[in-house]
Amino acid sequence: MPIVSALVPLPAQPDGVPWPTSEWPVAAPPAGVDKERLDRLLDTTFSDPQPPTTVQTNEMLVVHRGQIVAERYAGDIGPDDRQLSWSMAKSMLHAAVGVLVRDGRLDVSQPASVPEWQEPGDPRAEITLDSLLHMTPGLRFNEDYVDQQVSDVIKMLFVPGADDTAAFAASFPLDHPPDTVSNYSSGTSNIVSAIVKRIAGAGDEYVAFLRSELFDPIGMTTAEPKLDASGTWIGSSYCNATPRDFARFGLLYLRDGVWDGTRILPEGWVDYARTPAPAQPRDVPDRGYGAHWWLLRDDGHGSFFASGYVGQMIMVVPALDLIVVRNGNTPAERRQHVMKLVRDIIGLFG
Repeated sequence: MPIVSALVPLPAQPDGVPWPTSEWPVAAPPAGVDKERLDRLLDTTFSDPQPPTTVQTNEMLVVHRGQIVAERYAGDIGPDDRQLSWSMAKSMLHAAVGVLVRDGRLDVSQPASVPEWQEPGDPRAEITLDSLLHMTPGLRFNEDYVDQQVSDVIKMLFVPGADDTAAFAASFPLDHPPDTVSNYSSGTSNIVSAIVKRIAGAGDEYVAFLRSELFDPIGMTTAEPKLDASGTWIGSSYCNATPRDFARFGLLYLRDGVWDGTRILPEGWVDYARTPAPAQPRDVPDRGYGAHWWLLRDDGHGSFFASGYVGQMIMVVPALDLIVVRNGNTPAERRQHVMKLVRDIIGLFG
């Protein structure tokens, strides 16, 4: 199935709705939304046992026109409890790169500055930052979360690559010419993160950069980026936060990188994120890929989303001015259950 190529316009913050820099405004679902159906859908999602029984939802949060219209938590979990990001951090890394592009400190069209690729004759020296952000650099990397013997991502996050995740990933050879094959790779993201580190600073300097330039301006105060021993943010996998802060990040992208009159991300950066990459993944029929953001295929609303291991999601729906945040623990074979849940919620709003 093709990805809808025309970009749906991004909505502005409605007049009279305050920006949620400190507190989220809360409202009832709009009159056109069947609230009883929404409640039943959420009740089913949080019932015990859940259908199927291997699906665990920790939290659901729905933002419409800049206001929380539905919010539900499981058990003892509450709105102040951080949830796992897993690979939703990749989309936050896209924002960090955007800040440097905004300031003229990075150019995605240029070859990526990776020390391991600078030997004369190394074909990887021609890989651009654009190719890395699109997950099309042509590098070998096996993104497997089950078989430790063949999984490169497990080796990178734990042993032997955990001390310097980017160096581990940068050691892999080129298997394909850039921009010809899509290969979703956490290693690629950490190569990008090290590029950011070499400009913004390592360790505490990197965290300070993320806070001052990205998290603090939008009130994302609970964001918790994790670093490796080399001082690189493990931007492939680790930036836990509360669901409300994940929603703030989604709102930043829904509002075209502008927050309360201040441009955080450069003009066109969100469109870059949601434009299909030059090569597309073949093994996920419900989704395509942009630049460190996933694209929902054929939904008609221009939806794009940050997605993390075992069912973490920030779904951004421009045509409906809607954000859906979901956190939980859903095995890969049940991924369609989570996508159906989110699609059902979207369907209630349009």
